[in-house]
Amino acid sequence: MDHTRENCSFLAEPERRLLTAIARRMPAAINSDHLTLLGLVSMPIAGAAFALIPRTPWAAATFVAALAANWFGDSLDGTLARVRNRQRPRYGYYVDHVVDLVGTASLIAGIAASGAMHPSLAILLFSAYVLVAAESFLATHALGVFRISFGGFGPTELRIVLAIGAVAIADSPWVDVVGRRLLLFDVGGIAAIIGLVGAFVLSALRNSRALYFAETR
Repeated sequence: MDHTRENCSFLAEPERRLLTAIARRMPAAINSDHLTLLGLVSMPIAGAAFALIPRTPWAAATFVAALAANWFGDSLDGTLARVRNRQRPRYGYYVDHVVDLVGTASLIAGIAASGAMHPSLAILLFSAYVLVAAESFLATHALGVFRISFGGFGPTELRIVLAIGAVAIADSPWVDVVGRRLLLFDVGGIAAIIGLVGAFVLSALRNSRALYFAETR
């Protein structure tokens, strides 16, 4: 589908250069579908690894490796298609977002199963993610702009934060906040929910305003 991708995350520009350089050196036998499949299978592995961290701290290393594999597959598939001029806009848009939804559900399920985050918060977190994803999909169709970052944070930055958090809870899942002992991922989950809901509200207001003035005569 015809739309513009907008990525204003902190790492967007160096990441774009790196991905383009990798895509130009990618063996001809590897295509975008292989990379999409890698992105798909890596997230259930990441979720399962995270669930095992309290029992086997070394599972944090598996989790980080799975996140890295997901970054490689999910971020490079579109770049490779563009570099090789083999783009399939509608197919790529649809499949990429189906993979993202499956991957996010798998990851949050693993976090909840680990005990590092209360299940109720995990449900709220996934609900907030779906709100933002749905608004983004609607904006893409209505305005022709697909935004993949909010407040300087995009998927790559979030993967880095998750990797750091996984390594931290391998040592201890607890953190002291104003004299109270709380689960680190509960604190992070609450912050993420607030951020996602805020991004949803601001984006919905901004896009509604833009559409209102574009169609008011």
